Amino acid sequence: MAFVITDPCIGTKDSSCVDVCPVDCIHPRKDEPEFATASMLYIHPDECIDCGACVPACPVAAIYDSPESTPASQRGLIQANAVYRAGDPDAVARAEAIVKAHMGSHAELMGIAPAERAAAHAK
Repeated sequence: MAFVITDPCIGTKDSSCVDVCPVDCIHPRKDEPEFATASMLYIHPDECIDCGACVPACPVAAIYDSPESTPASQRGLIQANAVYRAGDPDAVARAEAIVKAHMGSHAELMGIAPAERAAAHAK
């Protein structure tokens, strides 16, 4: 698996990463119907070419370069990235259920501004 988007994206869904991705592997895009209801953006692991362009583009430091580099408190979201498939309602629902469970188990961190959440997970 390639890059992973984590919970600082929740509440942000900034699409700067989408704009710089050369292979269009980050979903949902603003023009996809799931964008309005998705909690966060996801990286399709089979489409990602590991170029890393998305990492510096993310204004909230939500993207990690591998599952191994993803902080332990964020690792539940690795599976959300793995199952999300734009246009597949069942896959979208499974990914969103994972995100909602993550939000519930980290309620204290969800109150922190997205731009500061990555640092809070490291504590």
